[in-house]
Amino acid sequence: MPVSALHHYTIRCTTSELDVLRDFYTRHIGLTVGARPDIPAPGYWLYAGDQPIVHLYAIADVPDALPPAGVPLTGPLDHIAFRSHGLQATRAHLSAHGIAYDEAPVPGWPLHQIFVSDPKGLKIELTFWLDEEAPQP
Repeated sequence: MPVSALHHYTIRCTTSELDVLRDFYTRHIGLTVGARPDIPAPGYWLYAGDQPIVHLYAIADVPDALPPAGVPLTGPLDHIAFRSHGLQATRAHLSAHGIAYDEAPVPGWPLHQIFVSDPKGLKIELTFWLDEEAPQP
C-alpha cells in the first residue's frame, strides 16, 4: 500500500468563513478555485496547477456533520490525505491488522477514499485513482 505524495489537506470551517478563507488562499497564497465533486456541504477545492491541495469544507456549523459527543474536534484541520496505490491490498492489510476504516467513493469522479484514524485520533485519508488501479480478476 505505497503512499506516493501528500495529496491535500482539508480545513473545516463555517459557511461564514468560507469566502474569507478562499480569498486568503487565492489572493495571498496563489492557489486557484477549481472543480469539486458534488459534496453535500459548501466548499471549495483550491488548486496549485492541476492538483487540488487545499479543500475548504463548511461543515463546522452543521451539527449532524460534527463528531459524536465525547469525540473532540481537532481544530480547523479536518484530515490529511495521501495519494495512494493498491486499493485492494490496502483493504486487506487494514482488515488483517484490525484497523477500522471507512470508504467513500467520490461521486462522478474516478476517486475512492479510505479513511482511518491515527493513534492520536487524526483522520487520515488514503486517496486512490480508480483509473490507475490494476483491474481485479
